[in-house]
Amino acid sequence: MTPDQRATLLDTIATQRLGCELAGSPLYAAILEVVAADVASDGPLGRLLAPVADAPFGDAVLLRLLGGLHRLVLEGRAPELARRYPSVAGADAVAVGGRGDRLGPVLISTVEDHAARLAADLRANVQTNEVGRSASLLGGYLEVARAGLPLRVLEVGASAGLNLRFDRYRYLDGPHAFGPADSPLRFVGPWAGAAPDLDVALEVVERAGCDVAPIDPADPAGALRLRSFVWADQLDRLARLDAALEVATTTPAPVTCSGAADWLDAVLAEPTPGRATVVSHSIVLQYLSPDERRRLLDRLDAAGDAASPEAPLAWLRLEPGGDQAELRLTTWPGGATRVLATSAYHGPPVVWRS
Repeated sequence: MTPDQRATLLDTIATQRLGCELAGSPLYAAILEVVAADVASDGPLGRLLAPVADAPFGDAVLLRLLGGLHRLVLEGRAPELARRYPSVAGADAVAVGGRGDRLGPVLISTVEDHAARLAADLRANVQTNEVGRSASLLGGYLEVARAGLPLRVLEVGASAGLNLRFDRYRYLDGPHAFGPADSPLRFVGPWAGAAPDLDVALEVVERAGCDVAPIDPADPAGALRLRSFVWADQLDRLARLDAALEVATTTPAPVTCSGAADWLDAVLAEPTPGRATVVSHSIVLQYLSPDERRRLLDRLDAAGDAASPEAPLAWLRLEPGGDQAELRLTTWPGGATRVLATSAYHGPPVVWRS
């Protein structure tokens, strides 16, 4: 790679390393320190990442690398690396990078042994179907449900559709609760401060999504891929994912293989009287091309113009807002937009504003 490409890649690594550190993943921060040092010396990791060295941060090439490494660990193909991964009962992540730790040599050896496989992973999209984001999205769905109509929920970039099943999870805030009492997935006090009104009646009568590479949550290979993108030292996130996969076995949520704009053209072609249609997504826009984003916005504007009190439309999205994610809701008729909440990028804690 050229010196300019190396400088760009090192900046991207530094940004992602800081993000992992701030989000509570010392293991991944330590791994990315090794990656940075190896890139600087044109080692095996540098050669692996050279084809994507000048990719923008939004392409998440480092998350693709981290996901590929985690998948090797989960499959039992990298036993020495696995000793540092809490997701497979390896060492406590706090100890990684400490005195005497050989993370660097083990990581580089793993990359050399599996270079072709990891190179393929760098070409595949990130599939972080982070179910913790349902704790943020719930408040928006409850706001739409206040109108008294059942919901038609349409998710763009739905991956395995786990967040389409948001109403099948249990949310608890003191004496107040929402969702089935026997749900395998429970969010206990996910709000930092006030919570949304959990007593609003909410019924989902239709749920569907689209993704350019949808995952079947009932397929063991699909479940493995989802687990691989959860940071390996964040066991609470892995537990939430496993609980959501259990819910998926009893609640259908079809996900169509399609780009966002083309799919919305089809599903928003006509208003649906008697239902509140909600188009939702979470940490998706950065993965869309500028043209795809423009087409998505145009389709929403056109559908908003056709909305009525009998067939309202809402656009609910959890997307980056600086150091935190912001939950925004736009409703038609009218097109009014509100910021409802902020949260961590993977979900709780959620600060409810509305």
